[in-house]
Amino acid sequence: MNRISSFPPLVFENSKILILGSVPGIKSLEMHQYYAHPQNKFWKILFELCQEDFTSDYTERVNLLQKNHIALWDVIDSCERKGSLDVKIKNEEHNDIKKFLSENPNIKAIFCNGQKAFKNVQKNKDLVALIPIFDLPSTSPAHAVPYDKKLEAWTKIKFYL
Repeated sequence: MNRISSFPPLVFENSKILILGSVPGIKSLEMHQYYAHPQNKFWKILFELCQEDFTSDYTERVNLLQKNHIALWDVIDSCERKGSLDVKIKNEEHNDIKKFLSENPNIKAIFCNGQKAFKNVQKNKDLVALIPIFDLPSTSPAHAVPYDKKLEAWTKIKFYL
């Protein structure tokens, strides 16, 4: 089993919220892009919430984050995993989210993309006391919830932008 690592955070001077995933999947690692799997609904949801025309151009996707004050990162810095499923993650090492927040004081809330990210963040009691943390349904195609239900749950990020 290979050890995989997350990407550096996408964060901007004006970021107000942080969206945390668990760790990149195979397709994302291959393409060096957050949420690169075409069936993952992450970008579709964000573009719809921000009322922008959807694009598959990664530079435009990153621009959407900056324009809408959104930072993006993963809870897990590195781990061992066969495939892309979170349930297969082993021997994980975590990113220092608390340090990240101290370096980015404009961030006022964390939104977790899926249960794995949320449960990992909840383990850090100092962090839980420091900032509001929200659990959102995973945008992964493996999380079999209809798109409209995912979109509805994700609308809560708009209150922090």
